[in-house]
Amino acid sequence: MYAQQGPPGHSASRAYLASLEQRLTADGCGTRWEDWAGVPVLVGRRADFRMRWMATRLHLFTVAAAVPEITVEAISGFTDQVMKYAKDNKGGLPVGLQNGIGAFPVLVSERVDPAAVQWAEQQQRLKFAVMTRPVVVDSARQYVGTYRGKPALGRVYASHFIEKGAAYFYGQ
Repeated sequence: MYAQQGPPGHSASRAYLASLEQRLTADGCGTRWEDWAGVPVLVGRRADFRMRWMATRLHLFTVAAAVPEITVEAISGFTDQVMKYAKDNKGGLPVGLQNGIGAFPVLVSERVDPAAVQWAEQQQRLKFAVMTRPVVVDSARQYVGTYRGKPALGRVYASHFIEKGAAYFYGQ
């Protein structure tokens, strides 16, 4: 529905979402545009299996939207929505049985509260078998804020998150 008209928002945010969609597709993600309560949202998805992950499959969701302004409340709430969406749409075996969910909840705006960037860079967010690394994109300043570390919980997947984050959010 939205693919015909392109991503919504201001020109810098639209350009970022369009390039993100291209990078996701180039990495083998299935992508589509969905309507979340009147907000067009880009959804990218892939699944990877690694023996070094204790023979588990990680379902990786990247969910991105352009918004008028990014605050801590906005990125925190969006992160919760993306966690629920990923759990509801993963399919297959129940989460935790030889599979897990990773997600990049991404908000893009030309107006960004610095506290929202700090919140995203602070840590990975976790719920049972669901790991998220929120991403705040300041399209006006061309700055991306996200956690890039290796946490104790979910450490086995950290390199994968770092690699995919670099490919998806920092590529031009």
